[in-house]
Amino acid sequence: MSRRHRPAFVVAALLALAVLALATQEAVARQAAPLDIVAAAALPPEARATLERIHRGGPLPYSRDGVVFGNREHILPAQPRRYYHEYTVPTPGVRTRGARRIVCGGDVTSVSECYYSDDHYQTFRRIRP
Repeated sequence: MSRRHRPAFVVAALLALAVLALATQEAVARQAAPLDIVAAAALPPEARATLERIHRGGPLPYSRDGVVFGNREHILPAQPRRYYHEYTVPTPGVRTRGARRIVCGGDVTSVSECYYSDDHYQTFRRIRP
């Protein structure tokens, strides 16, 4: 069968496989990249306050604080599902939750494995206590 006469479903399947392969390569490349580190003291004051509330176990002001973070971007180290939880970092002058988040893994109150994002999960920096 010539290329010109391939059934449409074969072409669609090959295209889907190529897209999946590219997405997988991008995810692996992102995950393999080492994350920058930021000292807790260098975080904005709102992030330091959020980190302290996480450490104390609350109170957490946003209804979405503490929900499971799926790590769909595959930027954080690979962990089992439900390992990471996200918290809102208020942004002065913004009426919504804004783009700033802290994501913690494991025993979140230990804050030993927390990451800061100021661009809604596009990039993360590991927080060094």
